[in-house]
Amino acid sequence: MGMIKEFKEFAMKGNVLDMAIGIILGLAFGKIVTSLVNDIIMPPVGMLLGGVDFTNLFISLSGTSYATLAEAQAAGAPTINYGLFINTIIDFLIVAFVIFLMVRQVNKMKRKEEAAPPNTKECPYCKETIPLAATRCSHCTSELS
Repeated sequence: MGMIKEFKEFAMKGNVLDMAIGIILGLAFGKIVTSLVNDIIMPPVGMLLGGVDFTNLFISLSGTSYATLAEAQAAGAPTINYGLFINTIIDFLIVAFVIFLMVRQVNKMKRKEEAAPPNTKECPYCKETIPLAATRCSHCTSELS
């Protein structure tokens, strides 16, 4: 029973729950990006390239020619699916770009915090931190100029 209680405490810690929520949202975001690439981006790109369907770009390693990837897979032929690989690369680039934008925004916010003027100062006599507008130190009671 002690191990179950310990696991329950571990699983209910804030960091673990935050991580689980992040993973779930990440998976959902990944599905959205995959749909965006497969259903919205690649059809017009394929059309611009002369009606190419990227999901059916493959090389059959069996030497037999197949009209579609589904036919080759149904026949059990080994294939190199470079069209699906291209879709996956585009998925990755979109996700990486979104993460870059998020990190960039967080860094920008951090820089603003660091650049904010201080609201405290150090007492020249006792070296304690006091409010910037203080005229007398609350620690040593020295008068400040």
